[in-house]
Amino acid sequence: MMRAGFSHRMLVHLTFFDLDQTLLASDSDYEWNRFLVDEGVVDSAAYTDANDRFAAQYAAGELDIHAYQRFALAPLVAHGHEAMAALRERFVAERIGPSIARHAPRVLAFHRDRGDAIAIITATNAFVTEPIAAYLGISHLIATEPRIVDGRYTGEIAGTPSFQDGKIERALAFKAEYYPEAGPTTFYSDSHNDLPLLRWADRPVAVDPDPTLEAAASAAGWPIVSFRGETPPPLS
Repeated sequence: MMRAGFSHRMLVHLTFFDLDQTLLASDSDYEWNRFLVDEGVVDSAAYTDANDRFAAQYAAGELDIHAYQRFALAPLVAHGHEAMAALRERFVAERIGPSIARHAPRVLAFHRDRGDAIAIITATNAFVTEPIAAYLGISHLIATEPRIVDGRYTGEIAGTPSFQDGKIERALAFKAEYYPEAGPTTFYSDSHNDLPLLRWADRPVAVDPDPTLEAAASAAGWPIVSFRGETPPPLS
C-alpha cells in the first residue's frame, strides 16, 4: 500500500476523491467507532456519545481535528496495532464493502481508463483508510497520519492533517513530489469542509453534497452529481 505513490513524471490528469460520503455512502471513521462499540472494545455509552458529538461538530464545520483524532486513536493507543488490525480486517469486509457508493466503481474505472493519477484524500486517519483504499484498488492515499513513537501510537497527529485547508497543503505536496508537471486537477467531494480544496481544483465536483456545499456549488456553477442515485453521473 503506497501512501506516497510511485515516481511518474509524465503529464497526467490528477483526480482526487474524498472518501467518506463520496466514494462511500457512509463515513468510515464514524462506522469504525460504531464497530468498536458493537465489538465491546470501548465503553458503549460514553464512546457513542462522543462519536455523535464529533460527527455533529464535523457537519457544522466546527471540528477540532486534533481533539477528534485523540478520541479516534485512543483504542489504538490502548490496544496496539496488531490487535486492532485484526478487527479492522473484519470491519472492512462487513461494514465498508457494502457501503461503497453505487456508481463509485464506474467513476473510478473512467479515470483509470483515461490514465489519470488517482488519489484518495481524506481527513480520516491512515489506520482506518489504508485497507479501504486497497479494497478500492487505489494506490495513492493522502490521509491524516497518526504519530507513532518507538512503534506505539501516541494519539497525536504526525504532520499536517488532511482536513479543510490542510487538504490543499497535502495535495500540493503530493503533486510537487510525484506529478510536478501534471495537467488539470479534478476533486470530488460531498462536504463543505472540503471547499478550500474544491476551490483550488481545476474541476471541482460536488458529490451527493451537504446543503452548504450544494449551495456553494450551485452559486459557482460546479457540477453536482450523485454516486448513489438511480442514474449514473455524467463523466468528463
